Amino acid sequence: MTAYDPPRPWIASYPEGVPDDLAPVEGSLVDIVSASARDYPDAPALQFFGRTTTYRQLEAQIARAAAGLRELGVGAGDPVAIVLPNCPQHIVAFYAILRLGAVVVEHNPLYTPRELRKQFEDHGAKHAIVWSKVVRTVQEFPADLRVDTLVSIDITKAMPLGTRLALTLPIAKAREARESLHEKVSGTVRWEDVLRSDPLPATFPAPDTDDLALIQYTSGTTGTPKGASLTHRNLLSNAAQARAWVPAITRGDGCVVYAVLPMFHAYGLTLCLTFAMSMGARLVLFPRFDPDMVLEVTRKHPATFLPLVPPIADRLLKAANEKGVSLVGTEVAISGAMALPHELVVPFEAASGGYLVEGYGLSECSPVLMANPVADNRVAGTIGLPLPGTECRVVDPDDPTEDVPAGAPGELVVRGPQVFGGYYGKPEETEAVFTDGWFRTGDIVTIDERGFVRIVDRIKELIITGGFNVAPTEVENALRQHPDVEDAAVVGLPSDHSGEEVVAAIVLAEDVDDVDVEDVREFARGILTPYKVPRRVFVVDELPKSLIGKVLRRQVRDKLVALTSGD
Repeated sequence: MTAYDPPRPWIASYPEGVPDDLAPVEGSLVDIVSASARDYPDAPALQFFGRTTTYRQLEAQIARAAAGLRELGVGAGDPVAIVLPNCPQHIVAFYAILRLGAVVVEHNPLYTPRELRKQFEDHGAKHAIVWSKVVRTVQEFPADLRVDTLVSIDITKAMPLGTRLALTLPIAKAREARESLHEKVSGTVRWEDVLRSDPLPATFPAPDTDDLALIQYTSGTTGTPKGASLTHRNLLSNAAQARAWVPAITRGDGCVVYAVLPMFHAYGLTLCLTFAMSMGARLVLFPRFDPDMVLEVTRKHPATFLPLVPPIADRLLKAANEKGVSLVGTEVAISGAMALPHELVVPFEAASGGYLVEGYGLSECSPVLMANPVADNRVAGTIGLPLPGTECRVVDPDDPTEDVPAGAPGELVVRGPQVFGGYYGKPEETEAVFTDGWFRTGDIVTIDERGFVRIVDRIKELIITGGFNVAPTEVENALRQHPDVEDAAVVGLPSDHSGEEVVAAIVLAEDVDDVDVEDVREFARGILTPYKVPRRVFVVDELPKSLIGKVLRRQVRDKLVALTSGD
C-alpha cells in the first residue's frame, strides 16, 4: 500500500510535466531569496513605480534590516507585526524578521483601530513595523497592548526620485496623492535608521524548517480573530507546489509576477512574497489595484504570472479595451477567492493569448490547495485539481470519519505539507477543525471521476466579498449597537462584481417606527472596515430563529434573495 490511502483520481488529469508528488522541502524561507540572489544577482527582484531593486540589493537590505531589528530587541520566536501595503519595504521586513527566527504577523493596514486592536490582543506582539498612515492608531492602543518597538515606514521613500519630487508639487492632485501615501509621525524608529546597521553575519543561526514562520489571521464565524500558525515547511511547500503546477514557466530574469493582490492576505503573500521570490522573478508591486498603473507596466513587462480575483480581471480587461492596451504576453492568470465566471474567462484569454484559471485555498493551507490545469483540459465551474502532494477526501459533514460515495456531495477534508498545525494559542479551536489528522475545510464539494472538484455549498457562514472574508457575527454586533436597531442578521448575496455582497436584515427597536438605512450603514462604517459594511440594509418585522433562539441565516438569505430577485 502506498503512503496515500485515499484514491487520487486527479493525478491522471495532471498536465504533462506536473509531478504526482513532491519531495519534502528543506531549509527555511530565507533560503528563497538567497538562492535567487546567488543565481540571478543582477536581475530585478522588485519594481515599484518604475524603480527596481536587484536580488543582490534585496539580499543586502534584508541582512541589514535583520541586524537592525536584532539591535532593537527582536529575537527568535518573537511575533513581529507588519502593517503595510504592498511596497519594497514589506518584502525586506518580511524576510528580515524570518532571518532572525522571529515570526511574521501580517495585518490589513486599512483595518479600523478596533479591528487591529483585536488582533494585537490575540498575538501580543511587542514589535511592529507599520505604515506611517497607521502609526497613530498603534500609538493609541491601551497601555497593556503598547508595543516596545514601533518602526515607521514612509513607502514613498521606495519610489523613484522623480515620482517623489512630483508628490511635493504645490497642486491639489499631488497633495491628495501624498496624503494618501504618507503621514508625518513622531515617537517611532524610522525604517531608514534600521537599515543603517552592519549586515547580520552569515553565521547567525537560520530558522529550522518546522519553526513557526507566520501567523495569518482568518475570520471565524464568530468574528473572533484566529491566527493560522504556518511553519517554514508549510509556506515553502506551497511555493514548491505552485512552481510544480506551472512547469512551462522557467526561473530567472524574464519571469514577471504582478503583486496586485495585498500581500497581507494569504493568497497574495504566497504567490507574490514566496513563489515569485523563489522563481527569481521581477515582482512588480502595486500599493493598490489601479488598472491604469497595471496597464502602464504591461506595455513594457507583461505578467508571466498574474494572481488576481474576478473583479480585478474584469476591470483590467475593460480598461485595456478602453485604452487600446494589449494584454498579450500575460501568460498565466490565476483567480481565487470566489467563483470565476466562464463569460469572463473567454474574452480575457482572447485578449491575453494566455490562460485564466481558477484555484482554491484557505489561510490554514498556506493557502493554495487546488487549481485548474494550465492546459486545455481545465474544467469551467470547478476549482480544479488538488496540487501535487495534497490529499483530499469527501466526507459526511455529520460524521467526518465516513467518506461519502464517489461523486456524491460532502465536506472536503484535506491533508498535505501546506496544511497548518493549528490556530495560534487556541487548542480548542484547533481540535474542532481536525479529524484524525484531516483538516475540515467547511466546504461542501463533489469530486468527479477525473478528480475535478466543484464547490456545492459552504458549511461555514463566512461571506467572501472581493476576496476578503467577512464574519456575519462581527457585522451583526456592530449593527446592534445602533440605538434604533433591536436585532440584525447578516448574509452574503450573489454579486457579479464581488462574488458576494454583504447584506443585512434588521429589526427595529420597539419604540422606533422607521429608520434611515443609510444612517445605519454610516454608523457601521465608523466601526467596520469598508468592505464589511452592508451594501444594502432591509428592515424586517422579525428574524427566523431556531428553538434555542439562534437566527437561521439561511432562511434570512432565502428571503432576501426572493426580495431582491427583481433587482
